[in-house]
Amino acid sequence: MDEVDLTKDREMTKRELKRMERRLLKEKMRIFKQKGFTGELLKKPQKEIAGDLSSYTTHPGDQGTDAAQREMASTLTSQENQLLREIDIALQKIREGKYGICEKCGKSISKARLEALPYARLCVKCKREEES
Repeated sequence: MDEVDLTKDREMTKRELKRMERRLLKEKMRIFKQKGFTGELLKKPQKEIAGDLSSYTTHPGDQGTDAAQREMASTLTSQENQLLREIDIALQKIREGKYGICEKCGKSISKARLEALPYARLCVKCKREEES
């Protein structure tokens, strides 16, 4: 009887799937907004980012800081793109009825894991094995 209850606990209801879909879409919109901000930083000239609108060149000491800021913005953009891909995969799985199923072992991903990471593609056990 306990096994049945555990299995039932792992299966997501239609209501829970809708809630997760809304959550994923909300996160996607948040990333798009953040991505727009990060993209704007990458487009702006160095002087404008530094708040220097004059025609003088940036001090050599500031150039390193500017380069580091641009590198960070570029890294954030890459991470945002990866996260958007993961969210799109999760949304596709919801549409296909495959959401919450581990891609490696085929078992259900726990609700707790999906609550923490709604775009999780692997169960905790398989993720640990992958990281080892």
